[in-house]
Parts: sequence; structure tokens; C-alpha cells
Amino acid sequence: MSDSEYDVVVIGGGPAGEVAAQYAIAGSSRTAVIIEHELLGGECSYWACMPSKAMLRPVAVHAAARQLDGIKVGKRLLPEELLRRRDAWVNDYEDEGQVKWAHGINIDVVRGHGILTGKRTVDVDNGGRVKTIKARQAVIVATGSEPVIPKIYAPAQPWTSRDATGVREIPGSLIVVGGGVVACEAATWMAALGTKVTLLARGTLLAKSEPFAGERVAQGLIDSGIDVRLNVKVSEVVRPVAADTGVGRIHGDAVTVTVDGESITADEILVATGRRPTREGIGLASVNEDASWLYWVGDASGGPALTHWGKYQARNVGHTIAARAEDRNPPPVPADVPVPQVVFTDPQVASVGLTEREAIAKGIDVKLADVDMTSVAGFGLLRDDAAGRARLVIDRAADVIVGATFVGPEVDELLHAATIAIVGRVPVASLWHAVPSYPSVSEVWLKLLESLD
Repeated sequence: MSDSEYDVVVIGGGPAGEVAAQYAIAGSSRTAVIIEHELLGGECSYWACMPSKAMLRPVAVHAAARQLDGIKVGKRLLPEELLRRRDAWVNDYEDEGQVKWAHGINIDVVRGHGILTGKRTVDVDNGGRVKTIKARQAVIVATGSEPVIPKIYAPAQPWTSRDATGVREIPGSLIVVGGGVVACEAATWMAALGTKVTLLARGTLLAKSEPFAGERVAQGLIDSGIDVRLNVKVSEVVRPVAADTGVGRIHGDAVTVTVDGESITADEILVATGRRPTREGIGLASVNEDASWLYWVGDASGGPALTHWGKYQARNVGHTIAARAEDRNPPPVPADVPVPQVVFTDPQVASVGLTEREAIAKGIDVKLADVDMTSVAGFGLLRDDAAGRARLVIDRAADVIVGATFVGPEVDELLHAATIAIVGRVPVASLWHAVPSYPSVSEVWLKLLESLD
């Protein structure tokens, strides 16, 4: 494999890496290459955001249809059809379309593992064949993240999030370990596929969110037939025969977990206890991590492990690289940009900015606006069993919103308005003049303002 040179070299072809390369060369004659040893498009496209939401959306629609007068639907979804929809959204785990997109905007794609070997130099190992690529301007590390498997579970060859989104053999029973987003969402679609699910969390669910969010999600999981156990401790995990049988396939014999002295046995176990940036094996010892030519984006940066956040970072990095290449100042990036997130459970949780707890810890004089979502007529029209809650966290002195949380069906579409209000530091008094349509769910903004009087 011959050596080559580009203006920008990106290690990792997930959304953050793709966007960083795109913005770094846009509208110029600069060149870029993405190095990827798996599928171009990364975790989000094939193993996380897209497949999970492809399965969760039918689950949400089915749940709503069952609770609407005038519609009659069965109690069960169609597992084969649900997985077929998943496969369509991940393009049957082929990345030809992603490669075509990259080539269409003049980004080359090189297969293999990228390893930093010196200043602006990357070796690409593709099955023992090594190619050296040099960057004239910048190297961007976008290697993503990997699941953290505590030692007690490792011998059992547990499922990770990839097995859950890429499920091929639907287990009759499943133990889900964890209380975060992955655990809650995976429990939701696996139960919908007909699996008997037991969820074990060492604390509460969605512990970083407002407490009422985790409480309502826990109740939603229980209502869907999931055995939810909070504040528990696993002391032993036994699986007589464990093997890596492939992604989404059952990894051996039944597994037995001892939790607070009780034994629970299931066909499979999913461990969703967190992720860490993928930084091993990329040659960091060969370079200065703070070098001016080296950039970090996405999960690899150690920031929030969210696709939209990684792409935001990538746009900023791309703009910075382009500005330096053109001998101009990069555009300013504001401090404390709020991070939005949606948990696609039933109910959904949509949040951005600070929780009440976080705001108080920062020394903010907090004022809360809290309302029941059922106070809004448009919300009740969504489904006959609609329930939820909304909260704004307000900086009393500045009269601006610093955080927002919405819980309920389809609240994801409420989130961007809150994000704009926080980023724009829109005075709460001004929000009275943002008139919501009736009967839409956005009228919850009026109810929140009324709750402050």
C-alpha cells in the first residue's frame, strides 16, 4: 500500500468524523481522508441511534394506538416485521451509501486501523498491510467509545448494546443490567419483541435527570410488563457455557444472576453500565495529545456521548481547521452550550441544560415552573392514557431559563424550543409573547408561565 498525503486526516468514520472532514474542506480545494476499520457511519448509523429508533418508533405508535378510541389493534407487535424495519434502516449493515456520500464531497475512505506514529502522521493497518498517511494541516481523532463490562459479568459473555440493537435470536427471557438510557430503551424494545425482561439497576433510573423523569420511566416499564428492580446489588453471575456466537445471537447457556440474595435465571443478559472513549491502540504515546494539529471530536473527546453533540463539536473543529488554513480567525464558540437529549422510552424524556440539582450546585438562585402535561388539551389528544410532567429551571436573578425537562409521549418535539430559549437567553417575560397554537402540545409553554404567577 503506497503512502499518501492529505490536508486533513480523520481517524474514525462515525458521524463526528464525517462531519469534521466535511466542514474542514467545504468550498475549498483542500483534501481529506477518513480511516475506518468497520462500517463508515459508525456506531450511530448501525448499532445505536438509527436501529434503536427504527424499532422504538413502531413500539410507541402501537402503544398509542392501543390507547385511542376508534382504533382497534392487537396486543402484540410483529417481531419479524420490526427487525426487518431495523435492517432496512441500517441498510443491511452495508455502508456503500455512506462511502458514496463521502466520495461525492471529495473525501477519500481508507479501510483499516489508524495509528498515530508521529507529528501529523498516521499508519493504517489493514490486515497486516500498512500504509502511511500524512496530514498537511490536521489530524482528527473520532474513534468513538466502547462498552464498559464490569469484571463480574465478563466471563458470561454478556450482550452489549450492539447485540441488543442487532438482535437476531430473540431470547425468551433477558436480564438487563443498568439504569441509563441504553438499558431503559433496550428493555423497551426487547419487551415489545415478546421477551420477558428483568431490569436491574444499582440506583434509580436515569439518575442524571430530574428525579420525576426516572420515576415515570420506571413506572412505564413496569406497566409494559418489565420487572424493574432498583437500588440492587449483583453479587454473582453464573453461566456454565458462554461463547461469542455472533452479534445478536444468544451467547451460550442460561445465565443466573444473584441479586440481593435472590437468584434470577434468564436466556441472556445485557450489560449496559456505561461506555468509555476508545483511545487504546491508536498510538497516543507517539504524540502530544495537546498538539495544535491534533483534534478530538465525538465520544473520543470524553464529552457527552451523543451523536448530535459530536456533530456540533465536529462543525466547530471543521470551521477552526478551515479558518487556520485560510489564515483567518476561527468563529467564536460560546461557553456552556446546553446539551439536549431525548430518551425514547414510554414515556419519553426530553431534557436540556441544567436540572434543579445541578443549577443549585452552581450557586444559581433557582425558580421552578412545574406543570402536569395533562393540563394541556393537545397533550390529551395524543392518546387516551397520556400522562407526563414538564419543568423549567429558571435563573431568578437573570430571568432566563437554564434547564428544561419534559416527560410524556412525543415530547421530543418540544425540546428544541427550550434549547433555543436557553442558548438565546430569552427573558422569561418575553416568552409570554410567543403564542402557542391551540390545541397543540406546545401550549404547555403557556401553562408553565402561568404556574410562575
